[in-house]
Amino acid sequence: MKFKFGLLLLIALVAIGFASRKDFPNGEWIDLSYDFSAETIYWTTDDGFRKETVAEGKTPQGYYYSSYKISTPEHGGTHLDAPIHFAENGRPADRVPLTDLIGPAVKIDISVKASADRDYAMTVNDVAAWEKKNGRIPDGAIVLIQTGYGKFWPDRTKYMGLEGEVKHFPSLGPDAARWLVANRKIRAAGIDTASIDVGVSTTFETHVALMTKNVPAFENVANMDKLPEKGFQIVALPMKIKDGSGGPLRIVAFLPD
Repeated sequence: MKFKFGLLLLIALVAIGFASRKDFPNGEWIDLSYDFSAETIYWTTDDGFRKETVAEGKTPQGYYYSSYKISTPEHGGTHLDAPIHFAENGRPADRVPLTDLIGPAVKIDISVKASADRDYAMTVNDVAAWEKKNGRIPDGAIVLIQTGYGKFWPDRTKYMGLEGEVKHFPSLGPDAARWLVANRKIRAAGIDTASIDVGVSTTFETHVALMTKNVPAFENVANMDKLPEKGFQIVALPMKIKDGSGGPLRIVAFLPD
């Protein structure tokens, strides 16, 4: 898949109102982000998303006005893991290049194996099987992994496979992560679970494998089932938190006709 800079430039131009619709390629936008609300799933239950009303209603001058105050941990809901999250010298959220957040993408579906094994970690063999069917993953692609566990959102117990404090959900295996970074030079990886590591991990080797190479991750990605296996573009724009280890993410896919 050749990196289509012209297409991505048009996406950016339309987003800021400088290109007309007739100049934009036909296609479909798919929102891959969950709403932030009291239902949003976080790693622990100690803190979550909070929205407080500052003002809401008619003013003495007769017009309606609303304003809210929000607070949230960096890592919850659909969000970015910046490389500094697991790499001492990795890039923080505000310094992740746009070229790592916007670009051509592929989807590897491991949902059949993940439905049979909650602790399943995607392997290099899974990548090989995808490439046998679809062709070589292009260098510099964003790789999304579909486990099928989005169907459990926002039920925290089912989504995270909780057994007491132990979490059981599938994700990307560290060997596959290292292989993708070394052999396909991926720009980013995304997953429809709460972590790019499997839930039972205590060493977070997949995070380390990606982030020591400055590869960011997208977690709790929604609507993965609406994506094809290839031929689409990703625009993933996180809150730009200075020196942050991550942050809330609005991620969308564009499927050209």
